[in-house]
Amino acid sequence: MADRVLVIGSGGREHALAWKLAQSPHVKHVFVAPGNAGTADNGKISNSAVLVSNHTIVTQFCKDHNIGLVLVGQEALLAAGIVDDLRAAGVRCFGPSAKAAQLASNTSFAKAFLDRHGIPTARWKAFTNPQEACSTDFPARVVRARGPAARKEVTIAASKEEACRAVQEIMQDRMFGEMVVIEELLQGEELSCLCFTDGVTVASMPPAQAHKRLLDGDQGPNTGGMGAYCPVPQVSQSSSS
Repeated sequence: MADRVLVIGSGGREHALAWKLAQSPHVKHVFVAPGNAGTADNGKISNSAVLVSNHTIVTQFCKDHNIGLVLVGQEALLAAGIVDDLRAAGVRCFGPSAKAAQLASNTSFAKAFLDRHGIPTARWKAFTNPQEACSTDFPARVVRARGPAARKEVTIAASKEEACRAVQEIMQDRMFGEMVVIEELLQGEELSCLCFTDGVTVASMPPAQAHKRLLDGDQGPNTGGMGAYCPVPQVSQSSSS
């Protein structure tokens, strides 16, 4: 029996999920909330105006439309516990709990987790005071801030002065966040190795590399990723299998 599926989010990630889900014979229709121009009235895919920030309304939408599965791609909603609330209401949902989502939404939580379990990571410190943050002695720095709705800002600074300017801008001028994490900048290739897991079994995807910097030649400010490619030549097929 074909199911109706709800994908929550509005970016390219959700567009790709909806596109692939619609190809399955097990899927009758894919709703995307709020969706984007690419997911509007596209075959088995359509956008929904359901208010995704209100978990009670989303739950009722799922029951009214016989949604068999919900996939949440929007990080802010995962951090806000939408998966916990939907599952508690009996709605099948794919995504991490609010506690698990902190690994992506809360930098200081993630770095402390890595240290606690002996997983290699760059040296780091968390600060709530901008003057103290400016005193770190890492030769090159990454300044990470977490703002409202789990929005993040990342600045790659080549000097202490540049890092200090970023801290001032984040914590004082724009009030972007109450805490910043400053970590040592590691040089080299950065790859994403993503996996699907049900808590017991792990299925890995091929490594991918995102385009993070705004300008050619790894110049300009860091972005959330404006695209990605896979497979990557830096990793052999035998290594990634």
